[in-house]
Parts: sequence; C-alpha cells; structure tokens
Amino acid sequence: MEFRPFTVELRTRFRGLTSRSGVLIRMTDAEGRDHWGEYSPFDDYSAERASRWWRAAMEAARGEWPPPVRDSVAVNSIVPEVDPASARAYATAGGARTAKVKVGGGGLASDVARVEAVADALGAGGRIRIDVNGGWDVDEAVRAITELDRAARAGGVDGLEYVEQPCDTVDDLARLRRMIDVPVAADEAIRIPGSAAAVLAADAADVFILKAAPLGGVRRSLEIADQVSPRPVVVASAMESSVGLAAGVALACALPDEPLACGLGTGALLATDTVAHTLLPSAGRIGLADLEVTA
Repeated sequence: MEFRPFTVELRTRFRGLTSRSGVLIRMTDAEGRDHWGEYSPFDDYSAERASRWWRAAMEAARGEWPPPVRDSVAVNSIVPEVDPASARAYATAGGARTAKVKVGGGGLASDVARVEAVADALGAGGRIRIDVNGGWDVDEAVRAITELDRAARAGGVDGLEYVEQPCDTVDDLARLRRMIDVPVAADEAIRIPGSAAAVLAADAADVFILKAAPLGGVRRSLEIADQVSPRPVVVASAMESSVGLAAGVALACALPDEPLACGLGTGALLATDTVAHTLLPSAGRIGLADLEVTA
C-alpha cells in the first residue's frame, strides 16, 4: 500500500476554500493492477463523517467498485456565484444542457440576474437547478424560489428543475415542500447529520443527491439509491481531485437506471490536479477513463 499526500488548487472559491488537500492511496490487486482511492474530507468533518470518506477511499483502492452498466452519464455544468457574463460561460461548459447554479450567498437580486443569464445561455430545452446549501429559512425560501423560478422562465427555460437543500433541517425541507411547486432535493440532510431514511420518513424531498465519498463509498451509495427508489437520484462530487471524482462516475455508471444529469463536471473547477489529464465531460457526458496519477 502506498500513500501520497496532495494539494490541488481551485479556479474558484468552494466552501471558502481555494485548494483541496488529502491523501491518495494505491493498492495492487492479485492480477498486478493498481487501484487508487482518495481520502480528502473537509477539515470541519467530525471523526465519524471522515470515517465514511476513509471507507470510500479504501473501497476504491481495493478495486471493489461494482461493474458499470453504462459507459457514460449526462452531467450538469456548475455555475458559482459569479456575475451574469461569467455565469453564461460556466453554464455551457463541457456541452452541458443542464446547469446547477449556486445561489443564496450574495442577495436575491444577483441570484435572479445569474439565473436569467444561465437560462438565456442554455436556451429552450435547457434545465436549471439551484443549490442553496441550506442557507434559507422557510419563508425566505418560498420568496426566493418563486422569484428564481420566474427568472428561469423569463430566460427561456421551463422553470427550475429542482432546488437543492434550500433549508438546513429535514423538518424545514418537509414544510417547504408542501408550500412550493418546485421539486426539493436533499443533499446535506441525508448525511450532515441525518439519513435518507429520515428524509423519506418526513417526505421531505423529491430528489436525493448521492456523493460517494461522504456517504461511505460506491456500494453504500447504491444501497441508498435502492432505498429511496423510485424517487430519482443525482450523483455529485464533493470537489475532489480526479481520483476521487472517478468514484462518483463509477457510482453513476453502476446505477440500474440512468440518473438525472450528474454533478460530476467539477474537474472544470480544478486549476491543478492529481492526474495528467483531468476527468472532464465531453458533449455533456462523462465516463470512466484511465487516470495517469501524477501526485
């Protein structure tokens, strides 16, 4: 077993960070093939939450991912909290027809302008989902979602596909879901703290976000997808390097039904990487590829 510490730089700030650090783990199987895992939990993670990331890293390093049932999956572009002109460029990166727009950090007026710009860039047939990271209370969420859904329509898109983690708690998500027409997606609520079972019991989400590393690995994430079925899932990254991102692609490609467009285009936000060629989407899709590890 080999351990390689790494740091990669980000093109844009993420969770207040401008870089991501961790350890790559290499193991060689009985056939002489190398497998790599990535352990890169955020500094504010508890020991229990970091242990899930460790299980995911070891699953990858042991080569224990399930076989894929498809070669590639659709991805969304990721639009940070940037000005409208920059948002247009982010929206269509990698040929994506779906964009996830970060909102809630700079005021509703700037969020509206960003969503309108993204909708205009995608055009008819495009899809927009917004991500709030639990930043709103229920009343604030109702007002903002109404305005942002209107902004998406004004830009030429058929409203918001869903709003991701608009409120912090499961109870607030459940209450909000009964007050709006836009579907609600749960991300942090199924793991920080919480569980998919708790979200299901409260009938608090229409869509479930699955992130392989924070949930304990590809196989554990597949169990959660089965648990929440037939509600749709979206596979997303946790801003890993390409080695960690590969676990998300493996998860998405192993799902029995193709998920909604996945949040696996985060390689575009890396200024440096742990591999020679960053794992990036092409024509709006991403698939598993041989990774030449350089870290």
